[in-house]
Amino acid sequence: MPDRAMTNVPVPTRIAGLVLMGGEARRMGGGDKALLLLHGRPILGHALDRLRPQAFALALSANGDPARLGAFGLPVLPDAAGSPGGPLSGVVAGLTWAAAQGASHLLTVPGDAPFPPRDLGARLWAAGGGGPACAASPDGPEPLHALWPLDRRAELDRLIAEGVSSPRRALAALGAAHAPYPSRDGFRDADTPDDLAALRGA
Repeated sequence: MPDRAMTNVPVPTRIAGLVLMGGEARRMGGGDKALLLLHGRPILGHALDRLRPQAFALALSANGDPARLGAFGLPVLPDAAGSPGGPLSGVVAGLTWAAAQGASHLLTVPGDAPFPPRDLGARLWAAGGGGPACAASPDGPEPLHALWPLDRRAELDRLIAEGVSSPRRALAALGAAHAPYPSRDGFRDADTPDDLAALRGA
């Protein structure tokens, strides 16, 4: 189902985009899930195609050797020392990078979900009025598809210091709005071999 653009919703031009690379494809031979091939291209390439028009700058959140991602020509942001690990650490690194770019917001998507909605940034902005927001499918919140205002960074740092370690919990504590989507098509990922086969058959 094609995404419906929300052209009547004003969205700030200072949204930076971050792809959260996530874990390894242990059930599919190892390596980054985002680098698995889908229709002849890495999943990450498809995700970037969807994210690029929605952000003025892009980066990848990934640990390990950044050379493996060199073909994409984007900054690779490792987790900061002492961070809790997991996707929320990637968000924190992304917020630091986005601030240096002069961004007002950070739009995040997971690297193993090839087709994030083309109107994701617009819908999240509309849902939260510029505040924290995440997508919601019929399966519930999709906390890796989220909009993070940089002016809430201090609150996020406090939450992490208090033991919050997941984007879902952090967004809930920040009072994030939900942007509803009628299906999960834009959020399907390659978490298992069956998931990847389903994406290849789409």
